[in-house]
Amino acid sequence: MGTVTDISRAKFSVGELILHQLFNYRGVIVDVDRKFCATDAWYENMAKSRPPKNKPWYHVLVHDSNITTYVAEQNLKSDTSPTPINHPLLQSYFSKLEDGCYVRNEPIN
Repeated sequence: MGTVTDISRAKFSVGELILHQLFNYRGVIVDVDRKFCATDAWYENMAKSRPPKNKPWYHVLVHDSNITTYVAEQNLKSDTSPTPINHPLLQSYFSKLEDGCYVRNEPIN
């Protein structure tokens, strides 16, 4: 049985604006995994800096693109820019930008 003590609390939350420190892009967080949840093959091919799997990972809509990324917490920092994110899926997740953070849409049911 696994232990929860090796899983960190997430530094960022859904709706927060972030900057990717290695690839220098802006984005907004749409989901948080308390630990790495993709496949080992994905990790080997995509996570070149080999970030820890037992720390939080984030699903991010990338600004000015149609890309969604999966990013380790260690590669992110807060984005203090007041400029809204431009992404075709943004309205599927959020209703508005308020005080530098996106507000989630109300549930349909």
